[in-house]
Amino acid sequence: MFLNQLDKIPNILVVGDLMLDRYWFGAVDRISPEAPVPVLSAERTDVRAGGAANVAMNLAELGANTSLLSVIGDDDAGRTATDLLGSAGVNRHLHLDQAMNTTEKLRIISRQQHLLRVDFEQNPSTEVLERCALDYQQLISTADVVVLSDYGKGGLAPVQAMIELARGRGLPVVVDPKGSEYGNYRGATVVTPNLKEYELVVGAWRSEEEMGEKAATLLVEHDLSQLLVTRGAGGMTLFRLDEAPLSLPARTQEVYDVTGAGDTVAAVVAMGLAMAAPWSDVLSIANAAAGVVVGKLGTAVATREEIRTFLGRL
Repeated sequence: MFLNQLDKIPNILVVGDLMLDRYWFGAVDRISPEAPVPVLSAERTDVRAGGAANVAMNLAELGANTSLLSVIGDDDAGRTATDLLGSAGVNRHLHLDQAMNTTEKLRIISRQQHLLRVDFEQNPSTEVLERCALDYQQLISTADVVVLSDYGKGGLAPVQAMIELARGRGLPVVVDPKGSEYGNYRGATVVTPNLKEYELVVGAWRSEEEMGEKAATLLVEHDLSQLLVTRGAGGMTLFRLDEAPLSLPARTQEVYDVTGAGDTVAAVVAMGLAMAAPWSDVLSIANAAAGVVVGKLGTAVATREEIRTFLGRL
C-alpha cells in the first residue's frame, strides 16, 4: 500500500471552495403548536471543515504536506475553519473577502436522520480572486500535485487558467467537478465525478459498454487523461483512452452519511499520483477510504490506520 511508503512526503496544493459544516444534534419528541413542523430539542453542536477544506484535511491525515488556497469572510465561520485547518497541520493561504460571508452549511439532525439543511453562501469578489491567482502562481512552484475542489461557489472562476499553468509545469491536476460544463476542466489529469454528476454531463446509458463510450467521448472532447466515476454502492470505475475500464466494486459497509466521500476519494487520488502508484492500488485505497468515511456521521476524514483496518477485513 503506497500510504505505507512515504519515503518522500509529497507537497499537495488544494485550491477551491472552502466551507464550514455546522451540525445541531438533538431529539424530536413533539410537533410545534405554531406550525406542523417538528421541534428539535438541541443536545449538542459540532463543526467540521468542509468542501476544499475537507480535501485538505484528508490529505494532511494521509501524510501529505498540504497547502490550501481559498477565500473566507471576516466572520466566525471563517475563523473557525481557519482554526480547524491549523489544528490538522494544513498550510493555510486564505484570502479575506470583507464583502462576503464564509460559505456555511448548517445541518439539523435527529437520531442520525437529517431534518433540514440551511446554506449561507456568497461568491467571492473579482479582486480577491485576482489575489488568489497571484498566490497560486507562487504556490505551484513547490507542489507535486494540484487538487481543484469545485463546489460551484465561485472560488474556481479561473479554473482553466489554473489547469493550464499547472500542466505547463508538468504537474498532475485532480479535479473534483461541479456542473455540466467540462470545458472548464480541459487538460486535467483526472476528473472525479460521482454517478449523478457524470450522468448530468453525458446523459443516461443502457449498458456498461455505452457508459464507457460516453466516457471516451468526454475524454477526447476535453483532453482529459483519466475519468474516475464513483458509483456509490456500485464502487468506482476508471476510464482511460485505449485501455479497458478499471472497475472496483464497493465493499459491504453500513452507510451513515455520504457527505464528503468525494473529498476523500480526490485526496487519495492526489496522493497516488504524487507517489506514482499503480491505478489498481489507488482505486483499492480510495474505495477503502470512501468506505471508512461513509460509515461516519457527517463530514469526516479517513486515517491511514482506519484504511488499513478496512482493507484487512476484505
